[in-house]
Amino acid sequence: MKFENYHISSDIKENLASLGFKRPTDIQFKAIPSIMKGEDVMAIAQTGTGKTAAFAIPLIDRIHDQKNSKRSAGIKCIVMVPTRELAAQIGEVFDALSKHTKVKTFVVYGGIEQDPQIKKLAQGIDVLVATPGRMFDLISQGAISLKDVDTLVLDEADQMLDLGFIKDIEAVKRKLTKKHQTLFFSATINREIKKLAFSQVSSSAIRIQISPDDPVSKNVSHYVMFVEMDDKRFFLRRFVLDHPDDKIIVFVRTRVRAERVAKALARADIAAQTLHGEKDQKDRTQVMEKFKAGDQRILIATDVSARGIDIPDVAFVINYDLPEKKENYVHRVGRTGRGINKGSAISYCSVEEKNQLEQIQGFLNKDIEMIPVSKKDYATTLSYVSGKESIQDLINEQEAWEKKNKKKNKK
Repeated sequence: MKFENYHISSDIKENLASLGFKRPTDIQFKAIPSIMKGEDVMAIAQTGTGKTAAFAIPLIDRIHDQKNSKRSAGIKCIVMVPTRELAAQIGEVFDALSKHTKVKTFVVYGGIEQDPQIKKLAQGIDVLVATPGRMFDLISQGAISLKDVDTLVLDEADQMLDLGFIKDIEAVKRKLTKKHQTLFFSATINREIKKLAFSQVSSSAIRIQISPDDPVSKNVSHYVMFVEMDDKRFFLRRFVLDHPDDKIIVFVRTRVRAERVAKALARADIAAQTLHGEKDQKDRTQVMEKFKAGDQRILIATDVSARGIDIPDVAFVINYDLPEKKENYVHRVGRTGRGINKGSAISYCSVEEKNQLEQIQGFLNKDIEMIPVSKKDYATTLSYVSGKESIQDLINEQEAWEKKNKKKNKK
């Protein structure tokens, strides 16, 4: 079935066509009819399969159909998400799909001034995309009213619940005076989180699970290399230099590791940006904009950007550090191979991380293909980039950066 055959607004159909959407993905095909009927939905689908559009299309169509003019009487739909970057991205999807319709979407998150957000909210919106902290601040100040909300969406629902937002979600639902529809979307979910999710939807909720036995899209080829912890920087340097035209995301465990790896690359004259929770929102936004636009091709990130971010043409994901939570592996590698594109993910596994690798492979229900590295090739890689430095050099450099950054923040 093509989108042109759906009973949705002609404006939305035109928007879909201009974006290159001709036929729905599996998750869109299964979720859209139930959402249009007003049913509660719990949907689990692989990363990169179009989950955002699966709920955005029917919600935009419903709100557009209900309105007589572009003037907004009150918020009709709230989309709650765990991170600022994901909130901004979902807002962009709603804007693109609602172009020329009567639907107005606005995004709120912390890290930036409240006053412009309050001013925009006062003008009237239909769809609110928000992170919980800032949203509750604005509710308590009376800037956000929930009296007209009839749909609540949780994107990356497992992380929302895992991070302890269940009380926030329950608080929101208590404030919804109208009968409302609840939609849960995620790429992964475990037994405990599933039980929490079930407690928030009706007993008749539609449950959709796409490819439950393989949480990673078939568009992603993934591999593992066994590399000593202190040698990972040399392998990363070689890989980046061997792929001079490709867009690459490198995932690390902590923000300190992110800055340290960036400095290790800089020593080989390789420019890279970092993205982590300690950066202020202005810097995080600029980093994402440059990476999306292709002005920078190497992004070193913590798991703050692993969830749901849709960045065009990422050819490779490098797990410089294996994730501590096995579910995060799925979200990380899902940054490549999105839509119809192919991608590759390579994990550098040290001796200390073998237990994490076993947990990840158990979660995937299969082994990750190993890339063998001979002693000769290993030695070649360590000498691939001219210039030598010890790990202590990088640590000293990082500590100097930390001191400088603390002074800057105090100012």
